[in-house]
Amino acid sequence: MPKLILIDGSSYLYRAFHALPPLSNAHGEPTGALFGVVNMLRATLKARPEYVAFVSDASGPTFRDAMYEHYKANRPPMPDDLRAQIEPMLAIVGALGFPILRIKGVEADDVIGTLALQAQQAGIEVEISTGDKDMAQLVGPGVTLVNTMTNTTMDREGVIEKFGVPPERIIDYLTLVGDTVDNVPGVPKCGPKTAAKWLAEYDSLDGVVAHADQVGGKIGESLRAALPQLPLSRALVTIKTDVTLEQGPTDLALREPDAAALRELYARYEFKAALKDLDAAADASLPSPPGRVIGGEGTTAPRAPVESSPKPLLQGEHGFDLAAPGAYELVTTQAQLDAWLEKLQDAPLIAFDTETTSIDPMQADIVGLSLAVEPGKACYVPLAHDYPGAPAQLPRDAVLAALKPVFEDVSRPKLGQHAKYDINILSHYGIAVQGVRHDTMLESYVWNATATRHDMDSLAKKYLGYDTVKYEEVAGKGAKQIPFSQVDLDTACRYAAEDADITLRLHHALWPQLESVPSLRSVYENIEIPLIPVLAGMEQRGVLIDVDELRRQSQQLGKRMLELQQQAYKEAGREFNLDSPKQLQAILFDELGLPARLKTPTGQPSTNEEALEAIADAHALPKLILDYRGLAKLRSTYTDKLAGTVNPRTGRVHTSYHQGAVATGRISSTDPNLQNIPVRTEEGRRIRQAFIAPPGWKVMAADYSQIELRIMAHLSGDEGLLKAFHEGGDVHRATAAEVFGLKPEEVTANQRRAAKAINFGLMYGMSAFGLARQLGIDRGEASDYMARYFARYPGVHAFMEATRTQAHRDGYVETIFGRRLYLENLQSRNQAHRAGAERAAVNAPMQGSAADIIKRAMIAVAAWLRNRDDAHMLMQVHDELVFEVRADTVDEVREAVQQRMQGAAELAVPLLVDVGVGANWDEAH
Repeated sequence: MPKLILIDGSSYLYRAFHALPPLSNAHGEPTGALFGVVNMLRATLKARPEYVAFVSDASGPTFRDAMYEHYKANRPPMPDDLRAQIEPMLAIVGALGFPILRIKGVEADDVIGTLALQAQQAGIEVEISTGDKDMAQLVGPGVTLVNTMTNTTMDREGVIEKFGVPPERIIDYLTLVGDTVDNVPGVPKCGPKTAAKWLAEYDSLDGVVAHADQVGGKIGESLRAALPQLPLSRALVTIKTDVTLEQGPTDLALREPDAAALRELYARYEFKAALKDLDAAADASLPSPPGRVIGGEGTTAPRAPVESSPKPLLQGEHGFDLAAPGAYELVTTQAQLDAWLEKLQDAPLIAFDTETTSIDPMQADIVGLSLAVEPGKACYVPLAHDYPGAPAQLPRDAVLAALKPVFEDVSRPKLGQHAKYDINILSHYGIAVQGVRHDTMLESYVWNATATRHDMDSLAKKYLGYDTVKYEEVAGKGAKQIPFSQVDLDTACRYAAEDADITLRLHHALWPQLESVPSLRSVYENIEIPLIPVLAGMEQRGVLIDVDELRRQSQQLGKRMLELQQQAYKEAGREFNLDSPKQLQAILFDELGLPARLKTPTGQPSTNEEALEAIADAHALPKLILDYRGLAKLRSTYTDKLAGTVNPRTGRVHTSYHQGAVATGRISSTDPNLQNIPVRTEEGRRIRQAFIAPPGWKVMAADYSQIELRIMAHLSGDEGLLKAFHEGGDVHRATAAEVFGLKPEEVTANQRRAAKAINFGLMYGMSAFGLARQLGIDRGEASDYMARYFARYPGVHAFMEATRTQAHRDGYVETIFGRRLYLENLQSRNQAHRAGAERAAVNAPMQGSAADIIKRAMIAVAAWLRNRDDAHMLMQVHDELVFEVRADTVDEVREAVQQRMQGAAELAVPLLVDVGVGANWDEAH
């Protein structure tokens, strides 16, 4: 029989998170759960199933939440360390070739149950990989459960052995026992043994209910008292098997893995064994990729068209077939270079790209560069290929000197794909690139940020129907991969010249689309393109780190961790390994007898952060462990790691800022992520003390005050909210006064807290239920708060409704400046899907407008700083800009920065910017 393996992705992730220590990579990104999931998936691949699916919970409420408002209400929020691993997990799962299913409105269990039933009916053997006890109800002929952590399989007999009831009675069993984790009410005091006993005696839940009056003692009283809610409990624990799915079991074939993506992901998260296996599986031979084999004199071999390519969504308007093969020239003589310099003189647009020794632009050296001035024709100029027998190449310095006037001439328009990288590379050689008018990554990003990834390979496939030559095809894979400098020149030319050519073709496909929408063209030309040199300059400058201060902090954290360790030994009555969940579990629950409020997926008492917080009031030890773990994370992620990111060339830390990564337009930061320095604890904030200025300079931090709330006031035009901001007082106190009908001075701290929660919560689609949980009040009171709020601020409610209507009509919403934010599921027949999209529709204009405003501010401030050497913009962190400023000009720079940031947009309320100055970032913030 063919086999379908259904992987309970949510179960995988949680089990791996709780089973493994809090691992992290060199960049401080958590990796423990990822590591466990990858290992389990690699084991699954060895089974070579005909069909497989990785099923994970989608975000947002499900039908069970609508059925019972307290469903899963006891569950603590997902730990930040776990949440951060979800997207990387899905990226790895997809790259491995697993179909991924995330269906809004239902849980992963329901999708698995539906597919299991469909497969069973189709004669396909089903193996459900999970640790979830609820799945036992799905076991039947041809359907088994597999626990990859314990390497055990559960069939019908296994279910009976474990639970004392057969699979067809698991729903009844779970109804009686209840589920504290999901907050499903059962019969109080009815444990697994009692439930199994009743079902054996009375055959079914209906039988138990029918004979409830015959059950004696206190447990009988509990049973009879629980009778009214048993139907609800049964509905909550019953897995749906009729979910509407676009894919059936036979649509879930395992795809070919994306080796390039896997290698990048495994390397980033430092999964060495997985990388080794990937390399071992790679074909040692390097097949010659189709198309454009280049000779030194510009001869070409045409590439066969790709029959499976989709029809391009955008077509060129310049008479050139944008998917046709190209003719590329390898430039190795002065005569060839001179001919290309002549072409560049009169070119309407110059596409350029660099080949280097590293993806880190601040440590990379140039190997060669490519140029194109018309679609289908390009050249590659090798500068540093050094393999044995390599042909003679033009001198690097001479070539760059000849091209320097072209690159620095602002009147000669230039085009790149992620041009910021190439700008940074050329800056190492004294070339200050100017005149970048277009960037295809940003053209795609502004056109539709969510339509595709914005790398060149993805864009070529989507918009040209063109398959590009991949880096692995020319340089090899894994341990056998060679540096680009050792790739033979003809092969290097085929790969590198294509980059410039395809960049130019993509521009001819994308630019007419942007031109046709004035608002998008404005965002592109007035925000994104001018921001490229600003971010490049920030990356080149970098930020100064006090490595000695980080070492001191690491020592202090270590000393404090040792103190906490000794206190923990005292509270436990003996020494133990604080980093061992097993030892901690024994002490907390076996020796100290503390209640086990949360269980692991394998049914063991949990010792994760939520579990310890749940019992922190019962004994001193859980709080000590939590404090110890918090300090250990700070030390391993920041104080020990940041020093290792200092660039040896500059003595500074250089992050990479990404314009085309976040759908709302926000800038993100990686390698290292300087937007994620912790601020919630004293020890976390202290890390910012290591971000310093040189002698004679100061750190200056300028931060927008409540910018998204001010944008809400502007967009809604609500008179009450506008008044609160114009009066310049405490807007949350003013809101509380309106909502509760009080004078501002009469507002209590709790009332202000409630108003603040509403002010910010509405922007993120918070429901009355969410507000109730945040404030610790009942849902009715929270609903009353929100009703009063909308009564006092009717313009806000009208704006939210109008935005939802507009989003449904157009499929997108817009920022103040015209950036479009496309939303999926607005037309979904699934109510939960629609609700999630509508919440995003309300929030996106605020987030997107805030992103646009700080980008405009950065452009304005950078223009003012352009000819000054007494101040430099270093970092962008959410709504904050960080500078280093010469001490004697702090007042002048502060006033100029504040003026330009506050003038970055004309809103109906004033934009306020708080500016601080200090010897380090902590003092300035």
